Amino acid sequence: MSIAEIIERFRPYNPAISGILGMNARNIDYVLRYNPRQFYPLVDNKLLTKQAAIQANIPVPQLYETVEFIHDIDAVLTKLPDYKDGFVIKPVAGSGGGGIIVIKETRGNSYITTSGVALNEREIAYHMSNILAGLYSLGGRPDNVMIEKKIDPHPVFSKVSYKGVPDVRVIVFRGYPVMAMLRLPTRQSDGKANLHVGGIGVGIDLGTGKTTYGVSKGKYIQTHNDTFESLSDIELPFWDIALQTAARLCDIIPLGYIGCDFIYDTHTGVNLLEVNARPGLAVQIANRSGLKPRLEKITSHIEQLTAGTKQEDYLQRTIFSRDNFTEKKKP
Repeated sequence: MSIAEIIERFRPYNPAISGILGMNARNIDYVLRYNPRQFYPLVDNKLLTKQAAIQANIPVPQLYETVEFIHDIDAVLTKLPDYKDGFVIKPVAGSGGGGIIVIKETRGNSYITTSGVALNEREIAYHMSNILAGLYSLGGRPDNVMIEKKIDPHPVFSKVSYKGVPDVRVIVFRGYPVMAMLRLPTRQSDGKANLHVGGIGVGIDLGTGKTTYGVSKGKYIQTHNDTFESLSDIELPFWDIALQTAARLCDIIPLGYIGCDFIYDTHTGVNLLEVNARPGLAVQIANRSGLKPRLEKITSHIEQLTAGTKQEDYLQRTIFSRDNFTEKKKP
């Protein structure tokens, strides 16, 4: 279903909805214009993204192991029982959540996923070999495996998450946060937060850090599909840190239009999960608002600053976005 078709479906909820950014406009006016292709490897390769974040003192999930060749798999398998608090297996160059397996615990010779499925060593090895073969990579190119520490989700999400780890997507344009949404796992999504596999998207008011509207499978919803808890007015912790980190990333990674994904750990707070050079457009549906007016406002603001030969740092850019892209008054 195209963005235009989705908007028409949602128009009865908000007849005044306008300013929607479509796929072609996103690609031509923003991705191609502001994202030099030579820097794509910094975000398409999750290991390079992690290294850049670590150098900038941005928290990321701890890296346990990497696998580059088939003959490395056996050695890594012998180490997995040591990670009793769980781990995540993922392709380095994967996209859309494909190929990610989250192991929540180890029981003897079995590894239990967040959905309760028990995998043995042979199944884990087979999955790693599929990743190496490029089954989940962009363009089907040979890939590497990375194994990270499993995040312990912040308790604020306990009532609106089903057996998985929620994440927050923030769209950033030229260093200014533009729009954000919370992505929640469901039974249908098998514990993954990706919307295209059945996850729930929930808009976030940039000014207050509180959730607004929920959307799932092309319909607006008010409660979680599985837990039946309300999706609105959830106040996200460390909201300033999340927005400031998103704003900083455009200083660290030379791309002008990106999607930044964060996860909230009980012990370490906001962690950068990955950066996307071609972020999807469903964030507009979750917020019942188009990206175009906000992007144009940022462009106009930067032009005014440039005329006065002034530039803003990431803190000033965050304040601008919180002040200008909010529907609710701060308490």
